[in-house]
Amino acid sequence: MKELITKKITRENLSKFIKKNSSDKFTLDLGCSDSPYSKYFKNRIGFDIKKGKGVDVVGDAHNLPFEDNKFDVILCTEVLEHLHTPEIAILEMKRVLKRGGILILTTRFIFPIHDAPNDYFRYTKYGLKYLLKDWIILELKEEVSTIQTIAVLFQRVAYQTNIRGGKLIKIFIFLIARILNKMSFLIKEEYGDIKKEFKENNILTSGYYIVCKNK
Repeated sequence: MKELITKKITRENLSKFIKKNSSDKFTLDLGCSDSPYSKYFKNRIGFDIKKGKGVDVVGDAHNLPFEDNKFDVILCTEVLEHLHTPEIAILEMKRVLKRGGILILTTRFIFPIHDAPNDYFRYTKYGLKYLLKDWIILELKEEVSTIQTIAVLFQRVAYQTNIRGGKLIKIFIFLIARILNKMSFLIKEEYGDIKKEFKENNILTSGYYIVCKNK
């Protein structure tokens, strides 16, 4: 019961997205950490800034130690916000990916500081479109809805703080998160400006999932 209540909302959605885009092609798992998605990319090289489970090559994403046009797929999950110069890293990904190759990328928008102190940026979908302007974007979707984002933030407060009242209060916060996660129907319309002149979808979202093709 406790595991159900505290299960990360973002992790559930992220796993579904990665599974949907699984591939047997030669893949660079960039920033793979402990390689949670290696089962979906059997033909892979695990790359990270430090040693870990499933890490084959240790290095810096700003200077990838691979030749041009090497990979068919790059998987880059929850890494972009931790790169101090993301535009250079994106150019490196483009360089080592074959023409027509696929980049599967996820990153944060409305989300607390995490993996401090190496947490540098947050991205709107418009910022991501600009950063990836030299790619063909096949899919760009919000991780969760506006109401669900509030649920995610409740979860992260419970995960990342010590709260007066101890475990009982934390369980209460996790329960609020689970309830909010089912209440997206409350919002009828959303707008990208306070005058409500520009209709928008999911003005709050915890992050974005992107699939794009190398030109």
